[in-house]
Formats: sequence, structure tokens, C-alpha cells
Amino acid sequence: MIVGVPKEIKTDEYRVGMIPVGVEELTRLGHQVLIERGAGQGSGINDDDYAAHGAEIVDSAEGIWQRADMVVKVKEPLPQEWPMLRRGQIVFTYFHFAADESLTRAVMESGITAVAYETIRDAHGRLPLLTPMSEVAGRMSIQEGAKFLERPFEGKGILLGGVPGVLPANVVILGGGVVGANAAKVAAGLGATVTILDINLDRLRYLDDVMPKNVTTLFSDRHNILRCLDHADLVIGAILIPGARAPFLVRREDLKRMSPRTVLIDVAIDQGGCIETSRPTTHSQPTYIVDDIVHYCVANMPGAVGRTSTYALTNVTLPYVLQIVRKGLAKAIADNPGLAQGVNIHDGQITNQAVAETFNLECVPANSLFANN
Repeated sequence: MIVGVPKEIKTDEYRVGMIPVGVEELTRLGHQVLIERGAGQGSGINDDDYAAHGAEIVDSAEGIWQRADMVVKVKEPLPQEWPMLRRGQIVFTYFHFAADESLTRAVMESGITAVAYETIRDAHGRLPLLTPMSEVAGRMSIQEGAKFLERPFEGKGILLGGVPGVLPANVVILGGGVVGANAAKVAAGLGATVTILDINLDRLRYLDDVMPKNVTTLFSDRHNILRCLDHADLVIGAILIPGARAPFLVRREDLKRMSPRTVLIDVAIDQGGCIETSRPTTHSQPTYIVDDIVHYCVANMPGAVGRTSTYALTNVTLPYVLQIVRKGLAKAIADNPGLAQGVNIHDGQITNQAVAETFNLECVPANSLFANN
């Protein structure tokens, strides 16, 4: 199989879909690996590192897309890449289809097989390819929130952890999953007063056991969310419904009850955002203000720490790449039901129920389509 790795072109995206050890593993098995020139520079990996382990360095993205049987990326194909998608090709990356109908329809029309990192599950029902980036995004959310609470960045002028004699910031985290837990850990470590809201009581009990005393857990209902917003300095949106669009937990009218220059970090923006006034931003222009509330909605937060994120991501993606190239996709998903859940679109048909429901389209199980082939 020919495996291609193009350079990411999303604004301020510094990750890459494969590191040199991945090239070595694939070429050792007899497969060919194409790396676009400069693809690894944002993660501190130069072309010579790839070539030394058996990769062919290709000068253009077109050369990758034209030749590769499987393309391994980090972010979803952007509109300028859509014409290069080729029927029968496997594209293995984060897609987040539910947040982008145009992307969904373009991929359906292309005829590729879209295997989405974010919906693959392991034997325990967890999301192993989403977890490392959620860990990075959760920790970064506090780092960024602390910065944008500073007055030069339009914030309240609050030090997250306070100082002796001055209260720390109130941090409200909507969602107690991987993002929320990592955000709470960092915020608590800096000395903030932290509240985590979630609807899963078992998860809240666990967090209550493992978090320090400056972290409070609270059941997430409309009344509790509003009470928390009244006193929040920093709000982290950390909601995830795998494959589906995130629900709005903070509505437009809720902004008026919050104190001026409160900071909202919507980590769920990849899945459409959990704050009604959210819209995707970039690392170059990360924030905007609505009703005197600062919104930070960068859609590829981990991309800013490309080296850390690339290695964390490829640690978990490479085993799935190897499964696909060794067995072929049809047998790989037949043998691994969790990988089958990663197939979101195949040959023009949606194979993920949550994506199909988002756009009122029919869902066809991936295994049945491959069986027919």
C-alpha cells in the first residue's frame, strides 16, 4: 500500500500525521510512504529524518493525493483539498463532520472512505485517538484562559490563582470528561476555585475522589449552570457527544448575566461548540467579544504545541494505520469493531449514525457496505 502524509494547511496547524518511527514500521513491512516536503517542520521533524527511515519526499500536496492509497492527516481536508480526494482512497484523520455540512457532502461526493479518529473506540468503549488531544486541549484551555484574563488581552485583569489576601479566579468547567478533568487539574494546581459540572454522577463521584479540595463537582442542569455563570471568571466548554454536534449549554441571553470580560473557552468548537455565540477562530486571531464577554474558540488548539501534540497523537494512531495496511480496511474493520466505528463515510454513504442524524440523512452500517464489496 502507498501511504501519503501531506503537510497540514489549516491556519496555525503545526502537527503532522506521522513521525519517522511510523515510516520505519511501514517500510519494514514493504509499504511505500510519501511525505510532503516540509510536512514535519512545525513539529521539529525535518525531511532528512523521514528520508533516513525510508520515506520518499514529495514536493507537492498534489503528488501525495494523486499517488496515495491511504492519506494519513491530522485535520479535516479543507476546501482547497477537496478536488484532490480520489474515489476509493482511504483518508485517516480527524473529520468532525457534524460541525460542517459542506465538508460532509464534499466527502460523500468524492467517494473516499473517511476514517475519523474521533469516533474510533477501544475494547472498553473509550475514544483512544481523541484522548491525547483532549488532554492537550484541556490543559491548554487553562493556560490560554489565564492569559486572556489579563487586561492587555481584554480580560478582567485577574490572576488565576490570586495571591495572599486576594481571592483567586472562579473557573467553571462544563463537562467532566478528559478535557474537563485535565482543565480542572491545571486550574486547581494554579490555585483557582474550580467547579466541574457533568450529568454523569459516577463520573462526578470519581472526580470528587481524585481532585484536590479547591475543586467542587456539581450536577449539570440549567439552574446550576446559570448559578455558576453568575460568578465565573473563566468558563471552559468541554462537552462531547461522540460524532454528534455539541449542545448549547450557554445561550446568547446568558452572557448578559455574566460579569464583563469573563473569558469563555469553547473546546467543543470542533463539534460545533457548546456556547451559542461561539464561532471558530485561529491562533492568529483567537478571540472576539460578544456582549462584553471574551470568546476564545480556536478549532485546533493542540496545533499550537505541534511537537507535543504530534508525538502524543501518533503514539495512538500508528497501531491503527498498521492494522489497515496489514489486513486491508475491510478485514481490519471486520476484526476490530472499534475501528469500524471510525468509518464515517464510505463510497458516498454515511456510516456513522450521529453524523447521519445531524443532517437528516440515511446511515448504512460500514460492515454491510464492505461486505457488499
